[in-house]
Amino acid sequence: MRKRRNLTKTALLLVVMALVAAACAGDAANQTPETVVVTSIVTETVTETVTETVEVEVPMADPFADTAVTVFGPESGGAEEEAMRAALDLFAAKSGIDVTYLGARDFSDQINAQAAGGNPPDIAVFPQPGKIADFAREGFILPLPSETEAVMNDNFSSAWTAFGNVDGVQYAIPTKADLKSLVWYQPARFAAAGYTVPETWDDLLSLTDTMIADGNTPWCVGIESGGATGWTFTDWVEDLTLRFEGPEYYDQWVDHSIPFNNPQMASIWQTVLDLWNTPGAVFANSGSIAATSFGDNGQPLVDGKCFMHRQASFYSAFLPEGTPAADGSEGAVDVFYFPSVGDEKPVLGAGTLVSAFRDAPEVWAVMEYFASADYADARQRFQALGKGAAVTEGVLSGFLSPNVNADLSLYAPLEQSFLDILNTADIVRFDGSDLMPSEVGAGTFWTEGTSAVNGDKTIQEALDAIEASWP
Repeated sequence: MRKRRNLTKTALLLVVMALVAAACAGDAANQTPETVVVTSIVTETVTETVTETVEVEVPMADPFADTAVTVFGPESGGAEEEAMRAALDLFAAKSGIDVTYLGARDFSDQINAQAAGGNPPDIAVFPQPGKIADFAREGFILPLPSETEAVMNDNFSSAWTAFGNVDGVQYAIPTKADLKSLVWYQPARFAAAGYTVPETWDDLLSLTDTMIADGNTPWCVGIESGGATGWTFTDWVEDLTLRFEGPEYYDQWVDHSIPFNNPQMASIWQTVLDLWNTPGAVFANSGSIAATSFGDNGQPLVDGKCFMHRQASFYSAFLPEGTPAADGSEGAVDVFYFPSVGDEKPVLGAGTLVSAFRDAPEVWAVMEYFASADYADARQRFQALGKGAAVTEGVLSGFLSPNVNADLSLYAPLEQSFLDILNTADIVRFDGSDLMPSEVGAGTFWTEGTSAVNGDKTIQEALDAIEASWP
C-alpha cells in the first residue's frame, strides 16, 4: 500500500488517501485503479472549515515505484511554499514518485554552491533566466527531451518559453508569471482623503508631495531579502528605465550593448533615491529601507501607515490573511498601473522557470507536470486555500500562471485582470536583473544598489562597480 503523505499549510491541509483495489486475477491490466482523494481543509479555528475534494485515478502498476525527485526553489515560507509542496504532493500521490520540495530565500547563493560542488537538486525553480543561461553554458542543466518540450509547447506561448531558451536550445519550462508594474493601495482611503489615482509620472510625484503636506506617508518601501537584498530597488530602476528611456534602450542596457554606468542610468538611480529620501515620503517597517524585508509592508499598508506600495502581483501573498480585494469594501486593496511618462504603457514582468540537473524518467515526469495545466490549477487552488478562503471568494492568492490552458475561473477577478494585462500589453519586458549574467543581475546590481540606498557609496561609485563586474 502506498505510504500516507501529509500536506502541511499555514492553514491545515490534510491528504487522505482512499486506496481502493479489487481482487486481482493475474496481470496488472485487469486490476482496479486506486482512487486517491485529496481533501484540503482550511481553518482559522477548529469550528470553521472550507473543504475541497479532488479525485485522481492511479494505476496499480506503478512505473515510478521507489523513485524520488528533489526540487529546490526560492519560494520559502508562507502560502507560496506550502502551495508548492501541496501541488507536488498531489502529483506524488498520483505518480508514485516521492517528490520533495525545499525552499530558501537565499536560493541564488545556494544553487551556485550546489551546482559548483556537484550536489545540485534534481530540479531547480529559477527566478532568473540569466542564471539559466549561465548554467546551460556551463553544462550544469540539461536540455529538455523532445517529449517534454512538446508538452511545454502545448501549454505556453513562445513569449514565455523564450526565457528558457539558450542559444537555440530549450532548457527550462515557465511555471509562474508576475506583473511588476503595479502600485497597491486602498481605494476607500484614497477617496476619504480626496486623492485620485495618478495617470502620469508627474501626477504620481505631485500626489506624493500632496500626501506629505497632508501629514500622510505616501510609500511603504523595503529592500531586505536575505542573500537577495536589493532586488526591490532594482525593480524600481527597471520600471523607470522602461518609462524614461524606452524598450530599445532597456534591451541594450540588459545585454550590455551600452555600459551599465552610463549617464541615463545614473539619472534613473538618482530619481529613485531622491523620491525615497524625501522627508516624510517613506514608511519602512524596520526603521530603514535596507533593513525592512520586502514582505513586511503588507500589514502597514492595510493598517494605513502608508498609502501606496509599488510591488508585483505576487505581493498579495504577503497581505494579511483574508484581506479583501477590489470588492468596494472599506478595507479592500486594489492596484493601479505604475504610471508612465509618455503615451506608451510598458509593462515589467517576471516569473519562475524550472530546469533539470539529472537525466531520469521520474525527473522528466515531474518536469512535464510543471508544464501542465494540472500543476497550474493545483498550485492556484492550494495557494488560494492557504490564504484562508475558497477561490470563489475573491481573495488574492499571489500566484499567476502563464499556462494558456490554466483554468481562469480559479482566479479572483483582479488576478484575471493581471493576466489580461500581461497577455495584451504592447510593450512587455522581463525583469532586467533576471536576464543579466548572474554575477551582475543576482550579484552586484543588488549589492551595489543596496550600498547606494544606504548611502555607503555614491550612485556613480555603485554604477562603476557594477560595470567593472560585468563578465
